[in-house]
Amino acid sequence: MTTRHSFLRLAAVLALSVSTALAACAPGLAERAAPSPPQGEISTVTDNLDAPWSIAFQGRTALVSERDTGRIVEIGARGARREVGVIGGVAPRGEGGLLGIAVHRGFLYAYYTASGENRIERFQLTGTPGRLGLGRPTSVLRGLPAASYHNGGRIAFGPDGMLYATVGDAGNRAAAQDVAVFAGKILRMTPDGKVPRGNPFAGSLVYSYGHRNPQGLAWDTRGTLYASEFGQDTWDELNVIRAGANYGWPEVEGIANRAGFTDPVQQWRPAEASPSGMAIVKGSIYIANLRGQKLRQIPLDRLSTSTEHLVGQYGRLRDAVVAPDGSLWVLTNNTDGRGDPNPGDDRILRIVRP
Repeated sequence: MTTRHSFLRLAAVLALSVSTALAACAPGLAERAAPSPPQGEISTVTDNLDAPWSIAFQGRTALVSERDTGRIVEIGARGARREVGVIGGVAPRGEGGLLGIAVHRGFLYAYYTASGENRIERFQLTGTPGRLGLGRPTSVLRGLPAASYHNGGRIAFGPDGMLYATVGDAGNRAAAQDVAVFAGKILRMTPDGKVPRGNPFAGSLVYSYGHRNPQGLAWDTRGTLYASEFGQDTWDELNVIRAGANYGWPEVEGIANRAGFTDPVQQWRPAEASPSGMAIVKGSIYIANLRGQKLRQIPLDRLSTSTEHLVGQYGRLRDAVVAPDGSLWVLTNNTDGRGDPNPGDDRILRIVRP
């Protein structure tokens, strides 16, 4: 059953830590006073999920991917969980397994680690809410680089109707600079995996390159694409993604001010961030952070600043999505082998802002 905790102000439910500002011309961090947070409410949608990775909606019904079980789980009324199906061929290892999912025109799209590769497949969603099922798989894209780490894995449909996918370098650092291969890239494709018009490299799905392990995708109302990215030892990043741009890895990490590379608009120490899924709602980017165990809010009109919420309250956070009712859903990730699970983990949190 859903549990609910109402509060007078979001400050009472979102542990506010610090607001950081990133100087545009230097790689250091500078602090700014955090703005006073608005009123809000937080509740638990459901709990007892097993290493969940991604949330997508079929109409008003939430679907969740579980990395290691390969399951797609339907979240019903009052948080009831029901198995929609198991994605065949998922071969979980390390950070790999069933990763990002997306729903488009009655099909569920899934990015997953198979034996020796990552794949994107789609499945027709059958039945009705409470009885959803998966049809036979159709291959969208195969042969993506895979490893026990740096698999990328986020997929999302943009406002242009195209499917975007983040692909990690899978441990092959140099490949991120090679536009002839998919490692270390953000890809753009038609819903059936073809090269669409408008891609920057002729005949290629590559949309941007020089990435290490991007895991968040979100668009603002003007159609601008943003992506979050795991750094190595120095800086995690928030990038504004432009077609054909080179984001530097492994030549640079974070803000470098070097010709030929596109710098992030904000960066954080990996121990304070490890940014994964992200969403844009009411004029702000919200990024779920794993090692940092926080939800970071970045106003679109001040991309060099950020405010931290939920600091340490729910452990590792993997995904953030906008629900059909406009609320923000945040997915915890404490049962993936790297967290410290609390009773009831993992869970989906619902945050309502008036």
